Formats: sequence, C-alpha cells, structure tokens
Amino acid sequence: MGSKTRVVFMGTPDFAVPSLEALARACEVTLVLTRPDAVRGRGRALVPSPVKARALELGLPVREAARVTSEVMEELRSAGRRLAVASSKREPLVMRAVADNGVAGLFDVCLGKTSDEQADKAGTIARAIEALGLAPSDAVMVGDRHHDVDAAAACGVPCVGVTYGGTAAPGELEGAGACA
Repeated sequence: MGSKTRVVFMGTPDFAVPSLEALARACEVTLVLTRPDAVRGRGRALVPSPVKARALELGLPVREAARVTSEVMEELRSAGRRLAVASSKREPLVMRAVADNGVAGLFDVCLGKTSDEQADKAGTIARAIEALGLAPSDAVMVGDRHHDVDAAAACGVPCVGVTYGGTAAPGELEGAGACA
C-alpha cells in the first residue's frame, strides 16, 4: 500500500469534527489548525475547541491561531503546503495588499480578476489551482463569505470558512456548505 496523502486540517466547531476524524483515518494529518482555547461557562474555564479536543485525543499535532498570520502561513509552508491567493478583487490591488501586509514571499501564486468583465471567482480559483499544478482534489479554499464557498464548490474544492473578519453573518458559511 502506498503512503497516505499528507493534509493540514483547519477547523474549530463541532460540525468539523467528523471531517477531521474521516481525514485522520484516510490521510496523514500533519497539522490541525484551530482557534485558541476560549473562556466558557459560569466557572470561566478555558475550554479547547471541539476540533482541538478531538485532535489531541487522536494524537495529532495542533496549532492554535486566532488569525491566519504570516507565522501560521510559514508553518503551513513548512508542513509542505503550497499557498495561493485567489481574490475577486482586481489583480493589481491583490498584489499591493499582499505586499503591504509583508506576506508576498509566502504565496506561490497571487491572482485576482484581470478585467472588470471577469466577475467569476470560480474562474480565478481554477487559474490558481492550474498555476500551482494541482488537481482540485489536492486544494482547499479558505474563505470568509458564501461566495467563496460557492466558487470553491464550483471548482470541486472544499472550503474552510473563517469568521475572524466578521464579514459573514452567523451561519452563512455553514449554510453555504463550508466543510469546517
């Protein structure tokens, strides 16, 4: 039997735990990325996310992060992941934003729409996957709106929904089908 596919899992809530468990059975999970422990309940106890708790039970390496920072991105790259930006914004704006935030060297590919007529986010994701030389089954989209989840699905790519920017309404990402 060949070696297992190496994956990084990103998730936090209860609904992501079954996906983590399935991946842990089928793949080599090299890293689990989840939100930091949070204070919960009347006793104000520090409680791990459901994904962190299960990952630790499974003996998987866990990295907590409230945001995807340059340090987190460097850790993902160290775990063998290739990173790309696929934005609905105009490509020159994407390039400037990446450079202004000091993370340009952490991405293998940075793409945005190339004209005002190009409004198809799925097309940009497909171009990023092609530029990385990957199959859609080897990619994961990280998005903060239902448009990202929808575009990823159109490309056959799972989407991890992130809420730290506060751009999505409660339940929006789950309702759109985000996998974690």
